[in-house]
Amino acid sequence: MQTLSIIFIVSGLFFLLVAAIGVIRLPDVFSRSHAVSLTDSLGAFLMLVGIALHEGLGTNTLKILVVLALLYILDPVISHATVRAALRSGLKPWKKEIS
Repeated sequence: MQTLSIIFIVSGLFFLLVAAIGVIRLPDVFSRSHAVSLTDSLGAFLMLVGIALHEGLGTNTLKILVVLALLYILDPVISHATVRAALRSGLKPWKKEIS
């Protein structure tokens, strides 16, 4: 069980690292939000599953599952609200300039 939890945690860290690189490398809020919303959900899911496996059955596992459920409800809402606020404030999506 210890090895399985380590595999889940390391996999989750990989996806969270990819999300962080996406935030740094991508040009505008729309593409950054797309990269983060996809990889953040999977990375957090894998991390929390790994932590729950490490903890075993108990009240801490129940708390981790509640956090996981809230994450999956709130993550798309937060991403949508961020992009919508950027669009309403007048930001235009990035376009590659032709030289």
